[in-house]
Amino acid sequence: MKTCKGVLKLVTVAAAMAATALTATGQEKYGKTLNLGIGVGYFNYIGRPVPFFSANYEFDVARQFTLAPFVGFASYRSNNYWKNNGQNNRYYYHESVVPLGVKGTYYFDRILGANANWDFYLAASAGIAIHNVTWDDGYYGDKDVYRGRSPLYLDLHIGTEYHFAKRAGIFADLSTGVSTVGLAIHGR
Repeated sequence: MKTCKGVLKLVTVAAAMAATALTATGQEKYGKTLNLGIGVGYFNYIGRPVPFFSANYEFDVARQFTLAPFVGFASYRSNNYWKNNGQNNRYYYHESVVPLGVKGTYYFDRILGANANWDFYLAASAGIAIHNVTWDDGYYGDKDVYRGRSPLYLDLHIGTEYHFAKRAGIFADLSTGVSTVGLAIHGR
């Protein structure tokens, strides 16, 4: 039920952003942009931040609104103990997480009166997270690291980009699940 409410909020925010963008006249170009980022993923069931790499490509949909297919990658190795015949045994598993989906972004540059070198935005991402877990030999305990987690991937973002050249910029993207800094390459 909690996931359904989260999806409903995400859809409502995305619809409001799209409606605002579609009712505006003219079209400022933010699309044709490849964003490559590195940062930190905060996956709830892991219990700690892990390194994260991301890539997306933005397309203009309406004035100040883009959609961007995205892919990400996070990987980590656990360090845990389990009891077997009264002894504590150390075990490890390696997990890789690959989120895939679409990110909708609304730019607030006009509303904020931002200088042409700056972009400011709010965004929402939705998709799936593909997980792969590999266990060490010799571990025979509970191997369910997900504890019933859904593969649904949802994320809310706030960010900024500084254009240091006509076709390049650096960005900071803070979010509820993955935060990154990186390079934006514009094809305008």
